[in-house]
Formats: sequence, C-alpha cells, structure tokens
Amino acid sequence: MGNTNIFKVLADSQRRDILVMLKNGRMNAGEIADKIGVTPAALSYHLKLLKSADLIMEYKEKNFIYYEINTSVLEELLLWVGQFGGEK
Repeated sequence: MGNTNIFKVLADSQRRDILVMLKNGRMNAGEIADKIGVTPAALSYHLKLLKSADLIMEYKEKNFIYYEINTSVLEELLLWVGQFGGEK
C-alpha cells in the first residue's frame, strides 16, 4: 500500500463513491465529476488522495486520463481486516 493512510482516504464519502463507480469499469475525470457533482479542482484532490493510497490507477489514452480501481490493494485490505473477525 502507498504512504497515505488508507483509512483516512476511505473516511470521505465522496472518495468511497468514486470507488463504487469505478468497480463497474474505468472512467475519465469528466465522467466521474458529472456523476458525483464536484468541481474539477475538488475531483483532482480526491483522485490524488486515492492514487497516493494506491486505491486507483490512471491510464492515459489519447487526450483522456482514465481511472480504474486497484483491486489488489482492496483485496489486501479485506484480508487484513478479516483477521479481526475471528470465530467465537
């Protein structure tokens, strides 16, 4: 995982909304901003934090940058959290 505290990144509801949208496939910044109703500057901030926590990846294609969820980091997080749900 990245140097950013993943739990602080996930604490924000708009960043969680972005992850939920990306689970259906990659999207560009304009599509994401339209769906969650934020300014480009606000979206840029959220995407920067998600990237720094390795929760999303970006791909450049022609004139667009596409964002995609990084499932390996989320799977690692789920495994880590799962260890605390032991049986009684």
